[in-house]
Amino acid sequence: MKETPMTASGASPAAAACVALVTGSDSGIGRATAVRLAEAGLDVGITWHRDEKGAEDTAEEVRALGRRAETARLDLTRLPEAADVVDDLADRLGRLDVLVNNAGTGTATPFVDLALEDVREVLEVDLLGPFLCGQRAARRMIAQGEGGRIVNVTSVHEHTPRVGAAPYCAAKGGLGLLTQVMALELAEHGITVNAVAPGEIATPMTGQEDTDPHTERRPGIPLGRPGDAREIAAVIAFLASPDASYVTGSSWAADGGMLRMGPMAGSHLDADDWRRP
Repeated sequence: MKETPMTASGASPAAAACVALVTGSDSGIGRATAVRLAEAGLDVGITWHRDEKGAEDTAEEVRALGRRAETARLDLTRLPEAADVVDDLADRLGRLDVLVNNAGTGTATPFVDLALEDVREVLEVDLLGPFLCGQRAARRMIAQGEGGRIVNVTSVHEHTPRVGAAPYCAAKGGLGLLTQVMALELAEHGITVNAVAPGEIATPMTGQEDTDPHTERRPGIPLGRPGDAREIAAVIAFLASPDASYVTGSSWAADGGMLRMGPMAGSHLDADDWRRP
């Protein structure tokens, strides 16, 4: 990837900035990531599904840091045309160097009660959407000839199941393995592809929009609390940077140690609450 203000090698501030596209950046992890990448010197394409004002608020934060921002609506249930947003934002910002596939959805429904349309929606948003957006981004990066970065936001449920989340787990597990295939195939073009697997993060998706995670108690998580969206953004920003030039095909758990608790949780739970979504 070309020299950018993210490097420590003295690139000129006047040099053209790299461009990142962060899907689902109207709130939560996506917003925190867009701002963190702007702090690192990137211009940012911002997408939203329902919250246009949230996207504009993110854009204002990016612009306040002296970077360019463009917004676009992205509905990943409308495939394949929804992936056109990648080319649209890349055209508006002049290029594309980093794609963060962050937009996602899920269910809290027992397996036997799932409706096919709900399963399809989760698979479209969480797996097929990132596949198509990643494909568009990779073609752009290959044509530019300067490498690039793709980061897929999965979940700890890329690696471990959760009751009530069958389509979500299937999609995130699929996205994790897709990440590895993309990494293998795109390496010759200087494009790295990695996954970030968050645990419980205080965001609107987990019903904790205005929660300070440092004040919440989670005995089942070794660090004892949920994560902050900015903590996930920091990992994504590293993987999107030149400092991560030799990292590809990996899944980075950012979960406060949650994944390490499997057998411990199994031997220490004293109720059947986990059996219900």
